[in-house]
Amino acid sequence: MSDPSWTQVVKTESPQPELKRALGRGLLLLFIVGDILGTGVYALTGQVAAEVGGAAWLPFLLAFAVATVTALSYLELVTKYPQAAGAALYTHKAFGVHFFTFIVCFIVMTSGITSAATASRAFAVNLTLGFALPSDNTVTMLIAVAFIVLIMLVNLRGVTQSVWLNVVLTLVELSGLLLVIMIGLWAIAGGDADLSRVVAFDTPEDKGVLLAVSTATSLAFFAMVGFEDSVNMAEETKDPSRIFPKIMLTGLGITAVVYVLISICVVALVPIGELAGSETPLVSAVEAAAPGFPIADLLPFISMFAVANTALINMMMASRLLYGMSKQKVLPGFLSKVQPKRQTPWAAILFTSALAVGLILYVSLDPEGSIVALLGGTTSLLLLAVFAVVNVTVLVLRRQPVEHKHFRTASFLPIIGAITCLYLVFPWTSGRPPGQYAIALALLAIGIILWAVERIFRRVSNRRASTR
Repeated sequence: MSDPSWTQVVKTESPQPELKRALGRGLLLLFIVGDILGTGVYALTGQVAAEVGGAAWLPFLLAFAVATVTALSYLELVTKYPQAAGAALYTHKAFGVHFFTFIVCFIVMTSGITSAATASRAFAVNLTLGFALPSDNTVTMLIAVAFIVLIMLVNLRGVTQSVWLNVVLTLVELSGLLLVIMIGLWAIAGGDADLSRVVAFDTPEDKGVLLAVSTATSLAFFAMVGFEDSVNMAEETKDPSRIFPKIMLTGLGITAVVYVLISICVVALVPIGELAGSETPLVSAVEAAAPGFPIADLLPFISMFAVANTALINMMMASRLLYGMSKQKVLPGFLSKVQPKRQTPWAAILFTSALAVGLILYVSLDPEGSIVALLGGTTSLLLLAVFAVVNVTVLVLRRQPVEHKHFRTASFLPIIGAITCLYLVFPWTSGRPPGQYAIALALLAIGIILWAVERIFRRVSNRRASTR
């Protein structure tokens, strides 16, 4: 059965002025590119290479193909329903089941937390490298936790990210990646690289080629996520039904080209054995290409800008989403508490920050494990599950036409999108480590408990009110 309270969550809380439509083609493109670029390519290239060897570009290319098919489904939905709330809105319109809508919304929120935790770890690693601090697991863990606490304080203070700040950070991120590409191509042209490694498959002994490529693609998909966040900007975009299709696909194409070039340069410059164990693969590539070039000292700080932006955006999204669900009585009421002076959702911020810190502490228990890969893989696992649902909702909502013109994807593409997303979700096809499913299920269990507690308290409150 449909729950009317959720209708308010995915639409609007109360009558209020419409959002200003400030995003044109250029700003929307930079928003999408900036949202996709970040932690993934800076931190996971080495882990992808560990699965497939020198052909690290292939998983990024396959991840781009899967993301593009799903992006086409998002484009049909966002041009059909140019409103904020993204996957939660589409799920509600398609199925109208309160619990299912909640699960989708909560998964999106938890994916933001795992992404922020991944970014905090990458931030800590680059900080220790940039300032030549001891590369001890405990030191790195403490820095990552301190970074999340700093993000929490910024959130509590009420500082918001403007579109122009996103533009600045995007340009910083992109400049760092373009520098790596230019230095890499310069070294390749000078004969200082081994291009034969780029076409060499080197899979783990316990995996065949297909499973290794699937595992690497599941991991590389984390680098392609972010395009789905742009649909939440639909109400602030000028003529979204017309400009979204071309701009989103252009943004995906730009990032795919950057990622493929980066992976080719890194693999050609750094031996696979060294690359697979590196949490800063781009720094290793620059050091190999130009040992005396100062960019090797600068790149860790550029990387810190990139992952800091990722963490801040995701933690703000997660806390506001949790606050909104609580305010509409989908989650316990204490999560909607607002600090009177700063007017920030302090309870939701503290709760999401605690989850992020807990994740960092949990994955840091194994100093030999790939922490960034574990959290990044969990993020892609959660979002791939949501993307499978979104691909299905496209076909379901075809039965609900709208009056205005909108983008329409080919009917077979959402089917392919749902199948490929599920293929990269299931453990026997994706080759994901059990730790990713353990983290995802633990987060999902927390969400279900919160939902159940709220439903119980609501029923008790309703009974007490009816007996008065």
